[in-house]
Amino acid sequence: MKPDMAKELRVEIRSAADIVTVRQKGRGLAMALGFGGSDLTLIATAISEIARSIVNHASHGEVTLFEIQRGTKHGICISARDERPGLANVKREKQNGFLAHDDMAIGSRVGKWPMECLKIQSRAGEGTRITVQKWLD
Repeated sequence: MKPDMAKELRVEIRSAADIVTVRQKGRGLAMALGFGGSDLTLIATAISEIARSIVNHASHGEVTLFEIQRGTKHGICISARDERPGLANVKREKQNGFLAHDDMAIGSRVGKWPMECLKIQSRAGEGTRITVQKWLD
């Protein structure tokens, strides 16, 4: 699942204005990929929550959006990273259904989203990366 470089967007997240920018770009990419209706709302909401969490807790991070493909299926991948200290116990945080934590910026409530392939990588002292995917039906 390598990104098509022509359809990859990277947005640095530092302020509330960046949340609006990444949400708009993500929605535009999702539309270009063929998503519509409630899927567009879901994707835009996921992007907004991740970016807002970066602004509120880490002050700095990045959201990358790109097309994914598996055979004839395609979709969108949202990958975000921050530079906070990270989580020592990601498994416990995921079991709680929430990932809003003083030491981790991105991922507030991602466990509740109807997105596919939630992946969380975090180590104490190394920041956090969250990746979610949404496949086109």
